[in-house]
Amino acid sequence: MYTILGAGGSVSDELMKLLAARKLAFRTVSRHQRAASGATETRVADLTKHSETLEAVAGSDVVFLLAGLKYDHKLWAEQWPRIIDNAVDACKQANAKLIFFDNVYMYGKVNGPMTEETPYRPTSRKGEVRAQIATRLEKAWKEGELTAMIARAADFYGPGAKNGIPNVMVFEPLRKGGKASCLISDSLPHSYTYVPDAAQALMMLAETASAWNQSWHLPTAPHPLTGREFISIAAEAMGKAPKYRVLSRTMVKLGGVFNPTIREVHEMLYQNDSAYVFDSSKYDRAFGFPGTPYAEGITVTAKSVEGGK
Repeated sequence: MYTILGAGGSVSDELMKLLAARKLAFRTVSRHQRAASGATETRVADLTKHSETLEAVAGSDVVFLLAGLKYDHKLWAEQWPRIIDNAVDACKQANAKLIFFDNVYMYGKVNGPMTEETPYRPTSRKGEVRAQIATRLEKAWKEGELTAMIARAADFYGPGAKNGIPNVMVFEPLRKGGKASCLISDSLPHSYTYVPDAAQALMMLAETASAWNQSWHLPTAPHPLTGREFISIAAEAMGKAPKYRVLSRTMVKLGGVFNPTIREVHEMLYQNDSAYVFDSSKYDRAFGFPGTPYAEGITVTAKSVEGGK
């Protein structure tokens, strides 16, 4: 039995499609009741509660922890450590393997490509939380508490990725005939992970015995585009003019006065004022897949957004 903790996001939606297509038994777990096409079971649980997490994981063989929390550093500091501890305890009790879907905030600002060997040097409050919980999980597998892995993605985009930065700032504004936006600079390379690639890789890693008890960067196309290049390809695919604006630090800070989510984005702008290059060559060497080329992924995403009018 595969179990998805935190079902309802774009990566879990793609993962469910893969599990259903292969007729594998899987359970979805979310905070609120929701439909899950092809699922063997659906459950409601609050992952911050120990007993509910134990019940949600019971009977599982592999658990994907794909939960997301409101973009609020105080909430993260309060709830993420509890969620990780509960997931570890539940998997130990069920004798299940655990895959944690993570981001790159714990690395902080990196001079050069981010790899699985990049040290944790967070430069944000949210990054400090991510470093704390990643270290907790690594300690668990190193000490033999359970079998686990961390699977990391860069910022993501793709069909159905409504909360992905490119979907919010590029595809949707262009669809509506407006201007796209990019943060801080339009001339720096910025890696993006294509959501279908992330889901496919999670399945591949889960089924590979030698992949466990280590961290992996999920396949992300090399040679990342600049904001200008990304917007140009998206606009062409949508038959729109490549109109866009560059949002400065000051503009984001002012927006944060009225919008708490934008306020939380401000401390992460270090990811946009220099090259943001995510290296997934470890995965490519192991599985022979470097990630969907940007032109292809952007075109598919653009068509899906256009079709979803």
